[in-house]
Amino acid sequence: QVRLEESGGGSVQSGGSLRLSCVVSRDTYNYVYMGWYRQAPGKEREGIAVMDKAGSTTYATSMSGRFIISRDDAKNTLYLQMNDLKPEDTATYFCAADSSLTWFHTPLARPRFMGQGTQVTVSS
Repeated sequence: QVRLEESGGGSVQSGGSLRLSCVVSRDTYNYVYMGWYRQAPGKEREGIAVMDKAGSTTYATSMSGRFIISRDDAKNTLYLQMNDLKPEDTATYFCAADSSLTWFHTPLARPRFMGQGTQVTVSS
């Protein structure tokens, strides 16, 4: 059964940090691309970062520097470290898995698998 389950969201003040986790079922963990995206009310979905099976990473230009994607293969877990958070980072954050990067670059393209999301709220 395909399963991606996010955790680690919450409320922080501007400048704070959070680390999101995504536990991925074994059969999904081997997908070529796993990553994170976010969606705020009334806004388009934004790809944040994605990692391929070899460990190469791709970041959205606006996210580079403050967000760091990583994984722990022994735990089938994907992480997103978020630093220097700003109020505009407030959104629901999702992890995703797919065999292509279309979902990452195209807001209207849904990834093949995604979790239920975890809310991040940043106050000024």
